[in-house]
Amino acid sequence: MSGVDRIIRFVVVAVVGVLFWQGIIEGTLAYVLLAVAAIFLLTSFVSFCPLYKAVGLSTRKKKN
Repeated sequence: MSGVDRIIRFVVVAVVGVLFWQGIIEGTLAYVLLAVAAIFLLTSFVSFCPLYKAVGLSTRKKKN
């Protein structure tokens, strides 16, 4: 995955974290969003998304 993709995922994780910490999201929605944020964080650190692989998508620039 590209650097831009990783940055977007980190921003989403930060936003969800702040919304949860501020109490803006709660209940089932909060836990679902936290789970998605955790997956985004993990895939950002390893630079690999299994879903992208399954559908044949790549955000990385191809080298010539």
